[in-house]
Amino acid sequence: MALLGAPSALAAQCGNGPGGFENWKQSFAEEARGRVGEAGISALMNAHYNGPTISADRGQKSFRLSLDAFMAKRGASTIVARGRQLKRSQAALFSAIQQRYGVPPGPLIAIWGMETGFGAVHGNQHALSAVATLAYDCRRPEYFTDQLYAALKLIDHGALSPNARGSMHGEIGQTQFLPKNILNYGLGGNLDNSSAALMATANFLHGHGWSAGAGYQPGEPNFAAIQAWNAATVYQRAIAIIGRQIDGGDD
Repeated sequence: MALLGAPSALAAQCGNGPGGFENWKQSFAEEARGRVGEAGISALMNAHYNGPTISADRGQKSFRLSLDAFMAKRGASTIVARGRQLKRSQAALFSAIQQRYGVPPGPLIAIWGMETGFGAVHGNQHALSAVATLAYDCRRPEYFTDQLYAALKLIDHGALSPNARGSMHGEIGQTQFLPKNILNYGLGGNLDNSSAALMATANFLHGHGWSAGAGYQPGEPNFAAIQAWNAATVYQRAIAIIGRQIDGGDD
């Protein structure tokens, strides 16, 4: 879905610290008027510069680990064990998801476990402030400007609370959706609900080319959909391995 106006908003000057954030908000709001409703503008003006978000964005050291070290750090064996239990206990849900989207339980459960420990840790950051901070920050303003427009549109439509809480980059729910993915793949559900989040995650993978019955290991057709979920190579490979183990493949 095209987010009208995102390129022009880049005229609002980015920054590398909190000093210019309030002026940036004013500039962004002026450029967004007419494309974003008053509810979204009001929410934006109440957003704050989120220092913890910048610290997290600069310090994603785990993605530079070896695959074995990354999986150990993220508790892959625990995710597999718990994931196998959930596959059995929620068999009807996963069967319905697979029938609709062609995505088997393994990769969905792997993402769920990797992202929030099966809902144990959703994050407690002010989600809109996190996204706005990253849209202002000079490291990746284009990418997060799109995310900010999506968040403001969701707020305008009543699909996202202005005070929603999420993780360090503004991700929401059991499988950690950024605003643009909520807008495009969220299916209108409450992503703090595991069933809705898993359905939306399958919808995302399907929307990125998932083919029913095809493999999802590196070099296989569905691995590209896993790559679309997260840009870190070590994360992608871990999801593929954990998913295969949950689905009954090699340990």
